Amino acid sequence: MPCHHVYIVDDDRAICASLLALFEAEGYVSRSFSSAQEFLATAATLDPGSLIADIRMPGMDGLEMQQRLAERRLPFPFIVITGHGDVPLAVRAMKTGALDFLEKPFTPETILDRVRTALDSLDAPQPPDTLSAAAASRFKALSPREREVLEGLFTGLSNKAIGLRLGISPRTVEIHRARVMEKMSARSLSELVRMGFAAGLQPSFEPVPRPRDLR
Repeated sequence: MPCHHVYIVDDDRAICASLLALFEAEGYVSRSFSSAQEFLATAATLDPGSLIADIRMPGMDGLEMQQRLAERRLPFPFIVITGHGDVPLAVRAMKTGALDFLEKPFTPETILDRVRTALDSLDAPQPPDTLSAAAASRFKALSPREREVLEGLFTGLSNKAIGLRLGISPRTVEIHRARVMEKMSARSLSELVRMGFAAGLQPSFEPVPRPRDLR
């Protein structure tokens, strides 16, 4: 039987109300929670479904909640939403197991598309992984400098910091970054992160040196 449950975890009541109205209008059975702790307290009793959660919440954040769910082996395809998105956060979310990463504000069409993908992953066995092959092929098409810029982005460096590390200007980094997005066929930050992981990139989360002129 197709799965049509969507769970929303966000301390922003307006966001919860808006998403509940959107999903119910589309025929989904949806429910909201104001905190990660509240969701975890009932997660084991809930029907399988797509989980949408803010990353930054009081108490327990969205990533810690996802880790707790993984430890309990509870199958909730996880979509991260945030108003404070950046590359390190996106990479951490994907590495933790998030299906996708969306920055607020997002369009109704975008979140509905991600939810359909999440629910499809519960309804049927996963198809052969063609994303890894496509991502690897696109990654090979990058120039050595473009690969360095991509790896810098994955470790959370700003354009200025990447430029200092590579000995090029921030403007040149921007040009390379645009080419990386084009060659990787990434239309958004979340797509670039997903493609990078699929291509086999394993970013380090070690603290990045902060030169004086970057403070």
